Amino acid sequence: GSVVVLDVQTGEVLAMANQPSFNPNDRSKLKPEWIRNRAVTDVIEPGSTVKPFTILAALESGKFQPESEIDTSPGYLRVDYKTFNDPKDYGVMDLTGILKKSSQVGTTKLALALDADSTRDLFERVGFGEGIGSGFPSETTGNLPAHRRWDKVTQATFAFGYGLSVSPLQLARAYSILANDGLRHEVSMTAIDNYTSESVRVIDESLVATVRHMLQTAAGDQGTGKRAMIDGYSVGGKTGTARKLKVGGGYDENRHMSFFAGLSPVNSPRLVTVVVIDEPNEDRYAGGLVAAPVFSEVTGNALRLLQVTPDNMDVDRNI
Repeated sequence: GSVVVLDVQTGEVLAMANQPSFNPNDRSKLKPEWIRNRAVTDVIEPGSTVKPFTILAALESGKFQPESEIDTSPGYLRVDYKTFNDPKDYGVMDLTGILKKSSQVGTTKLALALDADSTRDLFERVGFGEGIGSGFPSETTGNLPAHRRWDKVTQATFAFGYGLSVSPLQLARAYSILANDGLRHEVSMTAIDNYTSESVRVIDESLVATVRHMLQTAAGDQGTGKRAMIDGYSVGGKTGTARKLKVGGGYDENRHMSFFAGLSPVNSPRLVTVVVIDEPNEDRYAGGLVAAPVFSEVTGNALRLLQVTPDNMDVDRNI
């Protein structure tokens, strides 16, 4: 697994950890793969953690408003040769509901109503497919494909995180833009002295604020990320679960990657944290079950260490 914690105000990497790790003083049982900083060098298909950016693309298009309703009945949707399923029939939902329940059907209907290149353009603006520029050895740029023609299945799966690849650090940088009201800071692996704000606006501030509060419902007691809640602090974030690729092609039914990407506090974010768990238990592999509790523990402790003022003293985490 990997965890990345970013300071929203400066773009500094406050913490970055990988497990399993190694003891440099004892190399007797060292495995080469333990030496990699997987948060920087390895890539993942980010799954549903990119859905907030698809929602933003929908809002930018002008075709949809936050209250726009999408009929997801009967809980599945056939697109050409592939069927997209929700866990249950959620019926008619607005965009907040689609994000809160992580509806594949709802996201697919949004994606197919949009120009695929506009969705890809937004993904590019938040830094997918582009290196961090940290100077760290073997830092990956990930992969953000540009298709001359988008078939409908590719257009749909792209919108919920398949067919592109990012590093955990790239995903954290993208979420820091949500935390920064649409402004993009560059990420720094070292402490920044005499920080002066150098940023570029890549998304409209009002749209980002809207989606950030949608993310609060996704990490609330009715959302897929409810286990990310933190005592005393509001949380906004998104779960993700992706099947791993098989050698030779296709996806493995039994091997998964689980994610949670989020920010806190919601109204004035200080931290962005991304959690990636590689091949969790076969019976409990969903991002909301596996990665969200790690987010809660790590981010909650970090907020208290930084003496960030609690903003939500009514949180009940008996869930």
